[in-house]
Amino acid sequence: MHLRRQLPESPPHAVLSTIPSDSHTWNLLFLQLLLEEQGWEVTNLGACVPVETLVTECAARPPGLIVVSTVNGHGAEEAPALARAVRAEPALARVPMVIGGKLDTRGSTTADTHPAFTEAGFDAVLTGPNAVPGLLTLLDSLRQHGHGRAYADAVG
Repeated sequence: MHLRRQLPESPPHAVLSTIPSDSHTWNLLFLQLLLEEQGWEVTNLGACVPVETLVTECAARPPGLIVVSTVNGHGAEEAPALARAVRAEPALARVPMVIGGKLDTRGSTTADTHPAFTEAGFDAVLTGPNAVPGLLTLLDSLRQHGHGRAYADAVG
């Protein structure tokens, strides 16, 4: 009798990035640690990531989640083009993608302030005091339901 040995499941993979003009890294380190604590393998692309680099890296190894964090206040100007570029890559069209942080220079903290983000392809906008709880809810939903964009209702 041969016993089939069950290989351990590989952890889900997330790609973490900023917008091209954002040179901050503390937010990325925090999110990397948070995701790793939740059992995710993280590719942290660092600060000032060109859109082409994000798309190329994600297309080479499509992740289970793309997280864009920005704290310089220029997300409202740069992030919609980033989302459209990611969604234009067929391998990334259905990968869950979220954005969070300080998205404009006013410091708006409600997701409905920026409908351009979801119109461009982000599945969720996580800002203000609900950002981290929203991300944790999203991660739980992905764990339960797997990949795909249907999880957006969990954080929307």
